[in-house]
Amino acid sequence: MTTLRESFDGCRIIITCGPGGIGKTTSAAAMATAIAASEALRVLVLTVDPARRLADALGISGIGNEPQVVPLDGPGELSVAMLDPQSSWDALIRRQAADEETAERILRNVLYQNLTRRFVQSHDYIAMERLHELVTRDAWDLIIVDTPPTRNALDFLDAASRMADFFSSRFLKWIIAPTRSGVAGLATKPLTYIADRILGNQFLTDITEFFVLLNSMYDGFVERAREVESLLQDDTTKFLVVSTPEAIPTREAAFFDGELRKRNLRVGGWLVNRMLPQSLGSESVTTGVAVLAQADLNALATQLAADPSMLSEVRDRMVTLAEQFAILADNEQRMARDLATGPTPVFAAYTAEGEIDTLTGVTNFGRRLLLAERVLKFD
Repeated sequence: MTTLRESFDGCRIIITCGPGGIGKTTSAAAMATAIAASEALRVLVLTVDPARRLADALGISGIGNEPQVVPLDGPGELSVAMLDPQSSWDALIRRQAADEETAERILRNVLYQNLTRRFVQSHDYIAMERLHELVTRDAWDLIIVDTPPTRNALDFLDAASRMADFFSSRFLKWIIAPTRSGVAGLATKPLTYIADRILGNQFLTDITEFFVLLNSMYDGFVERAREVESLLQDDTTKFLVVSTPEAIPTREAAFFDGELRKRNLRVGGWLVNRMLPQSLGSESVTTGVAVLAQADLNALATQLAADPSMLSEVRDRMVTLAEQFAILADNEQRMARDLATGPTPVFAAYTAEGEIDTLTGVTNFGRRLLLAERVLKFD
């Protein structure tokens, strides 16, 4: 039976995606750690915002924009980095600008600073650009990417094409079109006339300078955008959709899975995270619950010098909880098998509280993820 690791065998890039709060970051880091600990590969995990205890477990004081090696026993090498959008944008401008003076003018521009710091879609583009930059270093055999949860989870996929389209847009041509008297002439246009009256002439100077300078990097930006698109569509790039068994995350993940396929991107699997253990519905557990439900507590009450009615009440609560958990675990299994009727291989990851407190715990959790077997469909 196919395992999660086998489903992603031969990949150079694994992109984990899905809604927030589902353990996506932990799963990405755990898989990267487990692979580096057991295979002779140089592995990098590029994460969005790792939990403090995850950084502690990896044995590093802080995760920054530049990859840093994590001390690890094993044949491979593990590195970790966290996306810093502002630093990545600044580095991109310096790489693409014609000269240092042009780069500094853009970096100092107020509009540039606001766009790169406050607009979510600028983060989506730079995340893909950052991935491309790291791939071109050729320093890692495998890069696992933890994508940011966004209102529209597809933004980061479309960011590169939107950037290329922007440079060909009528808006950009309009804003940088030569006028009879520079910025003053631009202010005679209806929209910018209003902006001039409200925000002042400096606003027009900043916005015009920004777009003129940005347009000077047209060829470089468009080329990089197309390269990012090609990278996502490469045979060695696969997506891992992550969710939990709850209805809302499952619906979001199903939608995302469908959109990936519409774009002809390769989906290697669907990881259903935080499922209840199958053992809750095992015969030994159900038998034990049944025995407990019928047990005579009088002898135990005498031995403990306890009130028999109190022990009976505790016993009844335990039996009820056990039965409820067994039903819930069975429902989750049915849900996973139902999902497996679709085109995407489904893998189940069971709840493991507290396992990322140490590097050993992260590694063990990752190994269980990688060894997770594909969920079988309904007969």
